[in-house]
Amino acid sequence: MTITAASHSRPSQQTVAPRRSDSARVSLHRRAPEVARRHPLFSTARVVALLACDLGLFFLFRAVVDFALNRAVQDSFITRLTGTLFPAQYHAGWQFPIAMVLGLAFAGTYGRAGARRDVGALLAGVAFGTALCVWQNAWVIGGSRVALQFVATVGFLWVPIVAGRLTVEFLVSRAWPVPQRVERVLFVGNPDDPAAQFVSSKLMGSGGVVSLGWVNGSHAGNGNSGNGSSYEMEYWATLHRLAADTVVVSGHLPDEVFHSVVEASTAAGCRILIVPRYDGMAKMRPGVVWHRGLPFIELAVPSLQDQQLFVKQVIDVLGAAIGLILLAPFFGLIALAIRLDSPGPAFFSQERVGLGGRVFRFYKFRTMRDGADEEKASMAHLNHTGDPRLFKIPNDPRVTRVGAFLRPFSLDELPQLWNVLIGDMSIVGPRPFFESDLDAYRDHHFSRLGAKPGITGLWQVSGRSDVVDFEEVVRLDREYIEQWSLWLDLKIMARTIPAVFGRAGAF
Repeated sequence: MTITAASHSRPSQQTVAPRRSDSARVSLHRRAPEVARRHPLFSTARVVALLACDLGLFFLFRAVVDFALNRAVQDSFITRLTGTLFPAQYHAGWQFPIAMVLGLAFAGTYGRAGARRDVGALLAGVAFGTALCVWQNAWVIGGSRVALQFVATVGFLWVPIVAGRLTVEFLVSRAWPVPQRVERVLFVGNPDDPAAQFVSSKLMGSGGVVSLGWVNGSHAGNGNSGNGSSYEMEYWATLHRLAADTVVVSGHLPDEVFHSVVEASTAAGCRILIVPRYDGMAKMRPGVVWHRGLPFIELAVPSLQDQQLFVKQVIDVLGAAIGLILLAPFFGLIALAIRLDSPGPAFFSQERVGLGGRVFRFYKFRTMRDGADEEKASMAHLNHTGDPRLFKIPNDPRVTRVGAFLRPFSLDELPQLWNVLIGDMSIVGPRPFFESDLDAYRDHHFSRLGAKPGITGLWQVSGRSDVVDFEEVVRLDREYIEQWSLWLDLKIMARTIPAVFGRAGAF
Protein backbone atom coordinates (compact mmCIF):
# COMPACT_ATOMS: atom_id res chain seq x y z
CA MET A 1 0.00 0.00 0.00
CA THR A 2 1.25 3.52 -0.78
CA ILE A 3 0.24 6.96 0.39
CA THR A 4 0.20 9.81 -2.09
CA ALA A 5 0.60 12.80 0.18
CA ALA A 6 -0.15 16.34 -0.87
CA SER A 7 2.87 18.62 -0.71
CA HIS A 8 2.33 22.00 0.88
CA SER A 9 5.50 23.50 -0.61
CA ARG A 10 4.77 22.80 -4.27
CA PRO A 11 1.78 21.57 -6.35
CA SER A 12 3.44 18.23 -7.18
CA GLN A 13 2.72 15.08 -5.18
CA GLN A 14 5.02 12.69 -3.39
CA THR A 15 4.69 9.03 -2.52
CA VAL A 16 5.40 8.00 1.04
CA ALA A 17 5.79 4.40 2.15
CA PRO A 18 3.78 3.60 5.30
CA ARG A 19 5.34 2.21 8.43
CA ARG A 20 3.92 -0.92 10.02
CA SER A 21 3.29 -0.85 13.75
CA ASP A 22 1.18 -3.25 15.79
CA SER A 23 0.99 -0.65 18.56
CA ALA A 24 -0.98 1.59 16.18
CA ARG A 25 -4.16 -0.33 16.98
CA VAL A 26 -3.90 0.40 20.70
CA SER A 27 -2.91 4.03 20.13
CA LEU A 28 -5.80 4.68 17.76
CA HIS A 29 -8.31 3.14 20.17
CA ARG A 30 -7.02 5.42 22.93
CA ARG A 31 -7.22 8.46 20.69
CA ALA A 32 -10.66 7.59 19.24
CA PRO A 33 -12.86 9.32 21.88
CA GLU A 34 -11.02 12.59 21.39
CA VAL A 35 -11.31 12.39 17.59
CA ALA A 36 -14.96 11.31 17.67
CA ARG A 37 -16.08 14.25 19.79
CA ARG A 38 -13.98 16.92 18.08
CA HIS A 39 -16.35 17.87 15.28
CA PRO A 40 -19.61 17.46 17.24
CA LEU A 41 -18.14 19.50 20.09
CA PHE A 42 -17.14 22.31 17.77
CA SER A 43 -20.56 22.26 16.04
CA THR A 44 -22.38 22.23 19.38
CA ALA A 45 -20.29 25.16 20.61
CA ARG A 46 -21.25 27.14 17.52
CA VAL A 47 -24.97 26.39 17.94
CA VAL A 48 -24.89 27.32 21.64
CA ALA A 49 -23.05 30.54 20.84
CA LEU A 50 -25.53 31.40 18.07
CA LEU A 51 -28.53 30.68 20.32
CA ALA A 52 -27.06 32.81 23.10
CA CYS A 53 -26.39 35.63 20.65
CA ASP A 54 -29.89 35.49 19.10
CA LEU A 55 -31.67 35.41 22.47
CA GLY A 56 -29.37 38.08 23.89
CA LEU A 57 -30.15 40.41 20.99
CA PHE A 58 -33.87 39.75 21.37
CA PHE A 59 -33.84 40.62 25.07
CA LEU A 60 -31.76 43.71 24.27
CA PHE A 61 -34.44 44.68 21.76
CA ARG A 62 -37.11 44.11 24.41
CA ALA A 63 -35.18 46.22 26.94
CA VAL A 64 -34.84 49.11 24.48
CA VAL A 65 -38.56 48.98 23.67
CA ASP A 66 -39.42 48.81 27.38
CA PHE A 67 -37.22 51.82 28.10
CA ALA A 68 -38.83 53.83 25.29
CA LEU A 69 -42.33 52.92 26.51
CA ASN A 70 -41.93 53.34 30.26
CA ARG A 71 -38.82 55.34 31.10
CA ALA A 72 -38.47 57.84 28.31
CA VAL A 73 -40.10 61.23 28.44
CA GLN A 74 -43.83 60.57 28.59
CA ASP A 75 -46.00 61.73 25.68
CA SER A 76 -42.89 62.28 23.57
CA PHE A 77 -42.77 61.44 19.90
CA ILE A 78 -40.44 58.49 20.57
CA THR A 79 -42.82 57.03 23.15
CA ARG A 80 -45.82 57.34 20.85
CA LEU A 81 -43.93 55.90 17.87
CA THR A 82 -42.62 52.99 19.95
CA GLY A 83 -46.11 52.24 21.25
CA THR A 84 -47.43 52.14 17.70
CA LEU A 85 -44.68 49.98 16.21
CA PHE A 86 -43.89 47.71 19.17
CA PRO A 87 -46.89 47.22 21.47
CA ALA A 88 -45.74 45.51 24.66
CA GLN A 89 -48.30 42.71 24.63
CA TYR A 90 -46.99 40.76 21.64
CA HIS A 91 -43.27 40.62 22.53
CA ALA A 92 -43.74 40.04 26.27
CA GLY A 93 -43.23 36.62 27.85
CA TRP A 94 -41.40 33.66 26.29
CA GLN A 95 -43.65 33.11 23.28
CA PHE A 96 -41.82 35.54 21.01
CA PRO A 97 -38.22 34.38 21.67
CA ILE A 98 -39.28 30.74 21.28
CA ALA A 99 -41.08 31.53 18.01
CA MET A 100 -38.06 33.46 16.73
CA VAL A 101 -35.67 30.57 17.51
CA LEU A 102 -38.07 28.13 15.81
CA GLY A 103 -38.23 30.38 12.76
CA LEU A 104 -34.44 30.61 12.56
CA ALA A 105 -34.17 26.84 13.02
CA PHE A 106 -36.68 26.09 10.24
CA ALA A 107 -34.74 28.47 7.96
CA GLY A 108 -31.66 26.30 8.58
CA THR A 109 -29.58 29.04 10.22
CA TYR A 110 -28.27 26.76 12.97
CA GLY A 111 -27.00 24.20 10.45
CA ARG A 112 -24.45 24.44 7.67
CA ALA A 113 -21.97 27.31 7.62
CA GLY A 114 -23.42 29.09 4.58
CA ALA A 115 -26.93 29.34 6.04
CA ARG A 116 -25.64 30.56 9.41
CA ARG A 117 -24.50 33.78 7.74
CA ASP A 118 -27.02 33.92 4.88
CA VAL A 119 -28.83 37.25 5.25
CA GLY A 120 -31.80 35.92 3.26
CA ALA A 121 -32.17 32.83 5.44
CA LEU A 122 -31.88 34.97 8.58
CA LEU A 123 -34.51 37.36 7.24
CA ALA A 124 -36.87 34.46 6.49
CA GLY A 125 -36.32 32.98 9.96
CA VAL A 126 -36.98 36.25 11.79
CA ALA A 127 -40.01 36.96 9.56
CA PHE A 128 -41.47 33.51 10.18
CA GLY A 129 -40.99 33.77 13.95
CA THR A 130 -42.48 37.26 14.05
CA ALA A 131 -45.46 36.19 11.93
CA LEU A 132 -46.25 33.39 14.37
CA CYS A 133 -46.73 36.00 17.11
CA VAL A 134 -48.38 38.96 15.37
CA TRP A 135 -50.77 37.43 12.83
CA GLN A 136 -53.58 36.95 15.34
CA ASN A 137 -53.57 40.70 16.09
CA ALA A 138 -54.79 41.33 12.55
CA TRP A 139 -58.29 40.29 13.66
CA VAL A 140 -58.22 42.75 16.56
CA ILE A 141 -56.46 45.94 15.44
CA GLY A 142 -56.57 45.63 11.65
CA GLY A 143 -54.31 44.25 8.97
CA SER A 144 -52.55 47.48 7.95
CA ARG A 145 -51.38 48.33 11.47
CA VAL A 146 -50.22 44.77 12.10
CA ALA A 147 -48.35 44.81 8.79
CA LEU A 148 -46.53 47.97 9.93
CA GLN A 149 -45.65 46.35 13.26
CA PHE A 150 -44.49 43.22 11.47
CA VAL A 151 -42.15 45.09 9.11
CA ALA A 152 -40.73 47.23 11.93
CA THR A 153 -40.14 44.26 14.24
CA VAL A 154 -38.49 42.17 11.53
CA GLY A 155 -36.22 45.05 10.55
CA PHE A 156 -35.18 45.93 14.09
CA LEU A 157 -34.41 42.27 14.89
CA TRP A 158 -32.92 41.13 11.58
CA VAL A 159 -30.14 43.73 11.26
CA PRO A 160 -28.68 43.12 14.77
CA ILE A 161 -28.97 39.34 14.33
CA VAL A 162 -27.01 39.46 11.06
CA ALA A 163 -24.33 41.56 12.74
CA GLY A 164 -24.36 39.26 15.77
CA ARG A 165 -23.94 36.14 13.62
CA LEU A 166 -20.88 37.58 11.90
CA THR A 167 -19.44 38.58 15.27
CA VAL A 168 -20.04 35.13 16.78
CA GLU A 169 -18.40 33.41 13.81
CA PHE A 170 -15.35 35.65 14.20
CA LEU A 171 -15.09 35.20 17.98
CA VAL A 172 -15.60 31.42 17.91
CA SER A 173 -12.95 31.08 15.21
CA ARG A 174 -10.53 33.15 17.29
CA ALA A 175 -11.33 31.49 20.62
CA TRP A 176 -11.11 27.88 19.36
CA PRO A 177 -7.53 26.65 18.83
CA VAL A 178 -6.71 26.40 15.14
CA PRO A 179 -5.42 22.79 15.24
CA GLN A 180 -8.74 21.65 16.70
CA ARG A 181 -10.76 23.50 14.06
CA VAL A 182 -8.87 22.18 11.04
CA GLU A 183 -10.27 19.00 9.51
CA ARG A 184 -7.50 16.49 8.73
CA VAL A 185 -8.74 14.45 5.75
CA LEU A 186 -7.31 11.20 4.43
CA PHE A 187 -8.59 10.18 0.98
CA VAL A 188 -9.00 6.48 0.10
CA GLY A 189 -9.35 5.39 -3.53
CA ASN A 190 -7.67 5.94 -6.87
CA PRO A 191 -6.24 9.50 -7.01
CA ASP A 192 -6.13 9.34 -10.82
CA ASP A 193 -9.89 8.84 -11.08
CA PRO A 194 -11.55 12.06 -12.42
CA ALA A 195 -14.45 11.79 -9.96
CA ALA A 196 -12.01 11.39 -7.07
CA GLN A 197 -10.00 14.40 -8.23
CA PHE A 198 -13.17 16.49 -8.46
CA VAL A 199 -14.24 15.56 -4.91
CA SER A 200 -10.77 16.26 -3.55
CA SER A 201 -10.48 19.69 -5.23
CA LYS A 202 -13.97 20.79 -4.12
CA LEU A 203 -13.37 19.68 -0.55
CA MET A 204 -9.98 21.32 -0.34
CA GLY A 205 -11.39 24.52 -1.76
CA SER A 206 -14.00 24.79 1.00
CA GLY A 207 -11.44 26.00 3.58
CA GLY A 208 -10.55 24.63 6.99
CA VAL A 209 -9.40 21.30 5.50
CA VAL A 210 -5.91 19.78 5.45
CA SER A 211 -5.29 16.93 3.01
CA LEU A 212 -3.16 14.11 4.40
CA GLY A 213 -2.90 12.49 0.97
CA TRP A 214 -4.36 9.48 -0.80
CA VAL A 215 -4.42 5.81 0.15
CA ASN A 216 -4.67 3.97 -3.16
CA GLY A 217 -6.64 0.90 -2.16
CA SER A 218 -8.42 0.26 -5.46
CA HIS A 219 -6.08 -2.65 -6.35
CA ALA A 220 -5.12 -3.82 -2.88
CA GLY A 221 -6.02 -7.33 -1.84
CA ASN A 222 -6.11 -8.70 -5.41
CA GLY A 223 -2.81 -10.54 -5.24
CA ASN A 224 -0.66 -7.63 -6.50
CA SER A 225 -0.52 -5.57 -3.32
CA GLY A 226 -0.71 -8.25 -0.67
CA ASN A 227 -3.67 -9.75 1.11
CA GLY A 228 -6.40 -8.01 3.09
CA SER A 229 -4.66 -8.77 6.38
CA SER A 230 -1.46 -6.97 5.44
CA TYR A 231 -3.42 -4.09 3.99
CA GLU A 232 -5.37 -3.74 7.23
CA MET A 233 -2.14 -3.64 9.26
CA GLU A 234 -0.66 -0.97 7.02
CA TYR A 235 -3.85 1.10 7.04
CA TRP A 236 -3.96 1.08 10.86
CA ALA A 237 -0.36 2.30 10.91
CA THR A 238 -1.16 5.02 8.37
CA LEU A 239 -4.09 6.36 10.38
CA HIS A 240 -1.92 6.40 13.50
CA ARG A 241 1.01 8.16 11.81
CA LEU A 242 -1.04 10.81 9.99
CA ALA A 243 -3.55 11.44 12.84
CA ALA A 244 -6.52 11.68 10.48
CA ASP A 245 -9.94 12.60 11.84
CA THR A 246 -11.93 12.29 8.57
CA VAL A 247 -11.69 9.56 5.91
CA VAL A 248 -13.18 10.12 2.44
CA VAL A 249 -13.71 6.95 0.37
CA SER A 250 -14.06 7.46 -3.39
CA GLY A 251 -14.54 4.90 -6.14
CA HIS A 252 -14.77 1.12 -5.97
CA LEU A 253 -12.73 -0.79 -3.39
CA PRO A 254 -12.37 -4.58 -3.09
CA ASP A 255 -14.61 -5.95 -0.35
CA GLU A 256 -11.77 -6.89 2.03
CA VAL A 257 -10.15 -3.47 1.56
CA PHE A 258 -13.41 -1.63 2.16
CA HIS A 259 -13.99 -3.72 5.29
CA SER A 260 -10.49 -2.89 6.57
CA VAL A 261 -10.93 0.85 5.91
CA VAL A 262 -14.30 1.03 7.66
CA GLU A 263 -13.26 -1.07 10.65
CA ALA A 264 -10.00 0.79 11.24
CA SER A 265 -11.50 4.25 10.65
CA THR A 266 -14.42 3.51 12.97
CA ALA A 267 -12.12 2.22 15.70
CA ALA A 268 -10.03 5.37 15.33
CA GLY A 269 -13.11 7.57 15.86
CA CYS A 270 -12.82 9.05 12.37
CA ARG A 271 -15.78 10.40 10.47
CA ILE A 272 -16.23 8.31 7.29
CA LEU A 273 -17.57 10.00 4.16
CA ILE A 274 -18.31 7.84 1.12
CA VAL A 275 -18.67 9.46 -2.30
CA PRO A 276 -21.80 8.07 -4.03
CA ARG A 277 -21.05 5.82 -6.99
CA TYR A 278 -24.27 6.97 -8.66
CA ASP A 279 -24.66 10.73 -9.18
CA GLY A 280 -28.39 10.54 -8.50
CA MET A 281 -27.73 9.34 -4.95
CA ALA A 282 -26.72 12.89 -4.05
CA LYS A 283 -30.39 13.80 -4.45
CA MET A 284 -31.53 10.98 -2.17
CA ARG A 285 -31.48 10.63 1.59
CA PRO A 286 -29.96 7.29 2.69
CA GLY A 287 -30.76 5.66 5.99
CA VAL A 288 -30.24 2.28 7.62
CA VAL A 289 -33.49 0.37 8.21
CA TRP A 290 -34.25 -3.11 9.51
CA HIS A 291 -36.70 -5.06 7.39
CA ARG A 292 -37.77 -8.56 8.39
CA GLY A 293 -34.75 -8.90 10.62
CA LEU A 294 -32.22 -7.81 7.96
CA PRO A 295 -30.31 -4.48 7.72
CA PHE A 296 -30.78 -2.44 4.52
CA ILE A 297 -29.76 1.01 3.31
CA GLU A 298 -32.91 2.84 2.26
CA LEU A 299 -32.77 5.62 -0.35
CA ALA A 300 -35.62 8.13 -0.21
CA VAL A 301 -36.40 11.45 -1.81
CA PRO A 302 -35.99 14.14 0.89
CA SER A 303 -39.32 15.77 0.09
CA LEU A 304 -41.16 12.53 0.89
CA GLN A 305 -39.41 11.85 4.19
CA ASP A 306 -38.45 15.17 5.73
CA GLN A 307 -39.96 15.94 9.14
CA GLN A 308 -40.50 19.54 8.04
CA LEU A 309 -43.35 18.28 5.83
CA PHE A 310 -45.59 18.59 8.89
CA VAL A 311 -44.71 22.30 9.08
CA LYS A 312 -45.42 22.63 5.35
CA GLN A 313 -48.86 21.06 5.80
CA VAL A 314 -49.66 23.34 8.74
CA ILE A 315 -48.62 26.40 6.72
CA ASP A 316 -50.73 25.20 3.79
CA VAL A 317 -53.87 24.73 5.88
CA LEU A 318 -53.48 27.96 7.84
CA GLY A 319 -52.52 29.96 4.75
CA ALA A 320 -55.42 28.61 2.70
CA ALA A 321 -57.95 29.13 5.50
CA ILE A 322 -56.82 32.70 6.19
CA GLY A 323 -56.65 33.46 2.46
CA LEU A 324 -60.15 32.19 1.80
CA ILE A 325 -61.59 34.19 4.69
CA LEU A 326 -59.81 37.44 3.85
CA LEU A 327 -60.39 37.15 0.10
CA ALA A 328 -64.04 36.05 0.29
CA PRO A 329 -65.41 39.54 -0.64
CA PHE A 330 -62.87 39.77 -3.47
CA PHE A 331 -63.95 36.34 -4.71
CA GLY A 332 -67.54 37.58 -4.83
CA LEU A 333 -66.59 40.63 -6.91
CA ILE A 334 -64.58 38.55 -9.39
CA ALA A 335 -67.36 36.00 -9.72
CA LEU A 336 -69.91 38.77 -10.32
CA ALA A 337 -67.69 40.39 -12.96
CA ILE A 338 -67.25 37.06 -14.77
CA ARG A 339 -71.01 36.39 -14.84
CA LEU A 340 -71.77 39.92 -16.12
CA ASP A 341 -69.04 39.74 -18.77
CA SER A 342 -69.98 36.48 -20.48
CA PRO A 343 -72.57 33.71 -20.13
CA GLY A 344 -71.54 30.66 -18.14
CA PRO A 345 -70.45 29.76 -14.59
CA ALA A 346 -68.00 31.87 -12.60
CA PHE A 347 -65.77 28.89 -11.79
CA PHE A 348 -64.04 26.42 -14.06
CA SER A 349 -63.01 22.94 -12.98
CA GLN A 350 -61.05 20.09 -14.51
CA GLU A 351 -59.62 16.77 -13.44
CA ARG A 352 -55.88 16.95 -12.85
CA VAL A 353 -53.23 14.55 -11.51
CA GLY A 354 -51.66 15.13 -8.10
CA LEU A 355 -49.46 13.38 -5.57
CA GLY A 356 -48.85 9.74 -6.44
CA GLY A 357 -50.95 9.98 -9.61
CA ARG A 358 -54.19 10.58 -7.72
CA VAL A 359 -56.82 12.39 -9.80
CA PHE A 360 -58.57 15.36 -8.20
CA ARG A 361 -60.85 18.19 -9.32
CA PHE A 362 -58.99 21.43 -9.91
CA TYR A 363 -60.73 24.84 -9.56
CA LYS A 364 -60.09 28.21 -11.20
CA PHE A 365 -62.04 31.33 -12.08
CA ARG A 366 -63.34 30.99 -15.62
CA THR A 367 -61.30 33.22 -17.94
CA MET A 368 -62.51 31.84 -21.30
CA ARG A 369 -65.89 31.63 -22.94
CA ASP A 370 -68.08 28.77 -21.76
CA GLY A 371 -67.21 25.54 -23.59
CA ALA A 372 -63.72 26.70 -24.56
CA ASP A 373 -62.21 23.44 -23.42
CA GLU A 374 -64.04 21.57 -26.17
CA GLU A 375 -62.39 23.86 -28.75
CA LYS A 376 -58.88 22.86 -27.71
CA ALA A 377 -58.38 20.27 -30.48
CA SER A 378 -59.40 22.68 -33.24
CA MET A 379 -56.91 25.30 -31.98
CA ALA A 380 -53.93 22.99 -31.54
CA HIS A 381 -52.15 24.63 -34.50
CA LEU A 382 -51.91 27.89 -32.49
CA ASN A 383 -50.04 26.27 -29.60
CA HIS A 384 -46.75 28.17 -29.56
CA THR A 385 -44.85 25.44 -27.67
CA GLY A 386 -45.55 22.76 -30.27
CA ASP A 387 -46.06 20.29 -27.42
CA PRO A 388 -49.62 19.26 -26.46
CA ARG A 389 -48.42 18.79 -22.86
CA LEU A 390 -47.73 22.55 -22.74
CA PHE A 391 -50.76 24.10 -24.40
CA LYS A 392 -50.17 27.87 -24.56
CA ILE A 393 -51.69 30.27 -27.10
CA PRO A 394 -50.65 33.94 -27.10
CA ASN A 395 -53.66 36.25 -27.50
CA ASP A 396 -55.99 33.28 -27.21
CA PRO A 397 -59.31 34.29 -28.87
CA ARG A 398 -61.27 32.26 -26.32
CA VAL A 399 -60.22 34.54 -23.43
CA THR A 400 -62.94 36.92 -22.17
CA ARG A 401 -62.44 40.58 -21.29
CA VAL A 402 -62.43 39.87 -17.56
CA GLY A 403 -60.20 36.85 -18.18
CA ALA A 404 -57.68 39.05 -20.00
CA PHE A 405 -57.36 41.04 -16.78
CA LEU A 406 -57.26 38.09 -14.39
CA ARG A 407 -54.75 35.87 -16.22
CA PRO A 408 -51.65 38.13 -16.27
CA PHE A 409 -51.89 38.60 -12.49
CA SER A 410 -52.79 34.93 -11.88
CA LEU A 411 -55.97 36.00 -10.09
CA ASP A 412 -57.78 33.13 -11.80
CA GLU A 413 -55.67 30.73 -9.68
CA LEU A 414 -57.05 31.95 -6.33
CA PRO A 415 -59.85 29.33 -6.03
CA GLN A 416 -57.08 26.71 -5.76
CA LEU A 417 -56.81 27.80 -2.13
CA TRP A 418 -59.78 25.48 -1.65
CA ASN A 419 -57.76 22.63 -3.18
CA VAL A 420 -54.98 23.45 -0.71
CA LEU A 421 -57.37 23.51 2.24
CA ILE A 422 -58.81 20.06 1.48
CA GLY A 423 -55.34 18.58 0.88
CA ASP A 424 -55.30 18.07 -2.90
CA MET A 425 -52.68 20.76 -3.47
CA SER A 426 -50.02 22.78 -1.67
CA ILE A 427 -49.25 26.50 -1.82
CA VAL A 428 -45.87 25.66 -3.39
CA GLY A 429 -45.23 22.64 -5.60
CA PRO A 430 -45.14 21.34 -9.19
CA ARG A 431 -47.96 22.35 -11.50
CA PRO A 432 -50.87 19.88 -11.77
CA PHE A 433 -51.20 18.28 -15.19
CA PHE A 434 -53.70 16.25 -17.19
CA GLU A 435 -54.11 12.51 -16.71
CA SER A 436 -53.98 12.04 -20.50
CA ASP A 437 -50.40 13.37 -20.47
CA LEU A 438 -49.25 10.25 -18.61
CA ASP A 439 -49.50 8.16 -21.78
CA ALA A 440 -46.63 10.13 -23.34
CA TYR A 441 -44.45 10.22 -20.21
CA ARG A 442 -40.98 8.74 -20.12
CA ASP A 443 -39.54 7.23 -16.94
CA HIS A 444 -37.98 10.44 -15.58
CA HIS A 445 -41.20 12.41 -16.12
CA PHE A 446 -43.03 10.42 -13.45
CA SER A 447 -40.91 12.06 -10.74
CA ARG A 448 -43.40 14.95 -10.92
CA LEU A 449 -45.80 12.70 -9.01
CA GLY A 450 -43.52 12.85 -5.95
CA ALA A 451 -45.09 15.95 -4.37
CA LYS A 452 -48.44 17.68 -4.11
CA PRO A 453 -49.01 20.12 -6.98
CA GLY A 454 -48.84 23.76 -6.02
CA ILE A 455 -50.46 27.11 -6.80
CA THR A 456 -46.96 28.51 -7.34
CA GLY A 457 -43.63 26.81 -7.90
CA LEU A 458 -40.26 26.97 -9.62
CA TRP A 459 -41.87 26.91 -13.07
CA GLN A 460 -44.12 29.87 -12.27
CA VAL A 461 -41.29 32.04 -10.93
CA SER A 462 -38.94 31.03 -13.76
CA GLY A 463 -40.90 32.54 -16.62
CA ARG A 464 -44.30 30.76 -16.69
CA SER A 465 -45.39 30.65 -20.34
CA ASP A 466 -41.93 31.76 -21.50
CA VAL A 467 -40.75 28.24 -20.59
CA VAL A 468 -41.79 26.37 -23.72
CA ASP A 469 -39.69 23.20 -23.35
CA PHE A 470 -41.53 20.43 -21.55
CA GLU A 471 -38.23 18.87 -20.45
CA GLU A 472 -37.31 22.16 -18.76
CA VAL A 473 -40.65 22.17 -16.94
CA VAL A 474 -40.00 18.62 -15.74
CA ARG A 475 -36.45 19.56 -14.72
CA LEU A 476 -37.75 22.45 -12.60
CA ASP A 477 -40.35 20.21 -10.98
CA ARG A 478 -37.75 17.52 -10.24
CA GLU A 479 -35.35 20.12 -8.86
CA TYR A 480 -38.05 21.32 -6.48
CA ILE A 481 -38.92 17.80 -5.30
CA GLU A 482 -35.30 16.68 -4.88
CA GLN A 483 -34.10 19.84 -3.15
CA TRP A 484 -37.23 20.62 -1.17
CA SER A 485 -36.94 22.48 2.11
CA LEU A 486 -39.08 24.96 4.00
CA TRP A 487 -36.57 27.65 3.08
CA LEU A 488 -36.98 26.83 -0.63
CA ASP A 489 -40.76 27.24 -0.26
CA LEU A 490 -40.27 30.64 1.37
CA LYS A 491 -37.94 31.77 -1.42
CA ILE A 492 -40.40 30.68 -4.11
CA MET A 493 -43.27 32.49 -2.36
CA ALA A 494 -41.12 35.63 -2.11
CA ARG A 495 -40.27 35.39 -5.84
CA THR A 496 -43.92 34.84 -6.77
CA ILE A 497 -44.96 38.41 -5.91
CA PRO A 498 -42.59 40.19 -8.34
CA ALA A 499 -43.22 37.47 -10.95
CA VAL A 500 -46.98 38.10 -10.77
CA PHE A 501 -46.84 41.89 -10.76
CA GLY A 502 -44.13 41.88 -13.42
CA ARG A 503 -46.44 39.69 -15.54
CA ALA A 504 -43.39 37.99 -17.10
CA GLY A 505 -44.42 35.12 -19.35
CA ALA A 506 -48.11 35.52 -18.55
CA PHE A 507 -50.89 35.30 -21.12
